Amino acid sequence: MKILLWISLFITFYAFFGYGILLFILIKIKRVINGKPLLPVVNFNDLPTCTLVVAAFNEDGVMEEKILNSLALAYPKNKLDFVFITDGSTDDTAKIVKAHPQIRHMHSNERKGKIAAVHRAMDTIKTEIVIFTDANTFLNIDALANICRHYSDAKVGAVAGEKRVYADAANATAGEGFYWKYESKLKAWDSELYSVVGAAGELFSIRTALYEPVSPNAILDDFMISLLVAKRGYRVIYEPDAYATETASQNVTEELKRKIRIAAGGIQSILWLRGLLNPFPIPVLSFQYISHRVLRWTIVPFLMILALILNIFIVINGASAIYILLLIAQVAFYLMAILGWIMEERHIKVKVFFIPYYFCMMNYAVVMGIIRFSKGKQSAIWEKSKRQ
Repeated sequence: MKILLWISLFITFYAFFGYGILLFILIKIKRVINGKPLLPVVNFNDLPTCTLVVAAFNEDGVMEEKILNSLALAYPKNKLDFVFITDGSTDDTAKIVKAHPQIRHMHSNERKGKIAAVHRAMDTIKTEIVIFTDANTFLNIDALANICRHYSDAKVGAVAGEKRVYADAANATAGEGFYWKYESKLKAWDSELYSVVGAAGELFSIRTALYEPVSPNAILDDFMISLLVAKRGYRVIYEPDAYATETASQNVTEELKRKIRIAAGGIQSILWLRGLLNPFPIPVLSFQYISHRVLRWTIVPFLMILALILNIFIVINGASAIYILLLIAQVAFYLMAILGWIMEERHIKVKVFFIPYYFCMMNYAVVMGIIRFSKGKQSAIWEKSKRQ
């Protein structure tokens, strides 16, 4: 039991923190050997042609602002196209897009999901690069230029931007902002070591020629598309100076709904991309993929439960002080999470409890996502979360 306890704790720690520490050390070693990598210079004359693609469903509340934000982006106008797809929208989203002739509008009354809409658009795109972004996120003015400068390197097949979350400290979604800051740092280190393992749909791009249509049943289509590029031997670069900003989920219920969907999609992606679990074709990519994604989306939540149960049995059967202290630490952590839940319900601002609460909520979502996927109850059609 003691051996199993320490293995469970080690894997849990490694998946969330140990991997980050190891990445930091590897990056330092790599910089000593090769020097710090230099970013490509943005030269507007050398930037490739690109298309900004936005798939939207019933987003009339933000669509006008999204369009104005997109048209204001700094990029050579003769090299930039815009495609907005509004399939299935029943509000004024399509009407708002039609009012802007600079944007190529695609619309179908039938709603088949985001990835089906993206596939339709991709059949019509002729530019060298395609950039995907969500309707409810807003890009910094240099986002496209900072992304596309990386394609001067023939080894780069995709570039992921940064997701920034504005969170209200009055509820547990404050933990979402902290989580994404940490994730952004891990992605930057992943990119410098070799490749980002999966891009977020808020902002990412690929070489158009490398686009592989994924199944309409894909839950995490953006993750799948970017990893299929990496699987072919191309690097996925992270660009923090290209960022998409959105507000946090309206409350923890909305955030939980989103996390469960992502967890279900994570299991689906692991099954579909199981070839990446074989370390021999691209060893570094497999190491990053397993460390950063697979462990979190599979065994870690169950190991957390197992560690607590084993620790209780060990203490009951008589154990040294270290196991008693370990149990106290575990119980204290979960009590802090419970306090975070109670305070979130009462809108009390004690941010220190929100991070344990968010951490536990994320791992609960993984368990529920696995259950939902195994029962075939997770639809690929995105049900958007309400935002602050």
